[in-house]
Amino acid sequence: MVTSPAERPEARTHYALALVLIVGGLLGLLASFALTMDDINLLKNPETALTCNVNAVVNCGKNIESWQGSVFGFPNPILGLMMFPAPVVVGFALLARARFAGWFWWIFNAGLLFAISFVYWLAFQSIFDIGTLCPWCSLVYLVTIPMFLAVTVRNLRAGLAGRALQKVGDAIAGWVPLIAIAGYVIIFGAAQLHLNILATLF
Repeated sequence: MVTSPAERPEARTHYALALVLIVGGLLGLLASFALTMDDINLLKNPETALTCNVNAVVNCGKNIESWQGSVFGFPNPILGLMMFPAPVVVGFALLARARFAGWFWWIFNAGLLFAISFVYWLAFQSIFDIGTLCPWCSLVYLVTIPMFLAVTVRNLRAGLAGRALQKVGDAIAGWVPLIAIAGYVIIFGAAQLHLNILATLF
């Protein structure tokens, strides 16, 4: 029996993808929980000292209190608490050799596309408008980028976007770590150039 392109990655049990999703999802949940608790603490006592406030530039308090911190009318970390369990569940399902239909992978990929777009928007709002680099937010940046890349490449290699893009997925699969590093450089390089983060820490 010939395995269809969409089933090929599941048949090989993609452990690397599963681990990226599990670790990324758990760290994202940790960051979202910490930011939610900081938000609650600020509501209880606006003068409270947050552990993530390292100095005037490296802190999360300004981000939490800004309008960008509640874009949809509620604190952004609540989105993380709702969304980060998904990659954890998918990752453990992959370890259990579960198979998902092509439409599921596209919906999952669309969710991660929203996540990475939101991450870059928030990162540049934080750096260029608020004037901070939020530590817990940075952890979200760090995990969202590789999760998006890993799932996107997986879908391309599965042939879900056609044969031509399947070849592209195969070609860039080994470059995912370097592409992720480039994604980090865009954010943290901008933070260094605009805010001179290292000078504020050392």
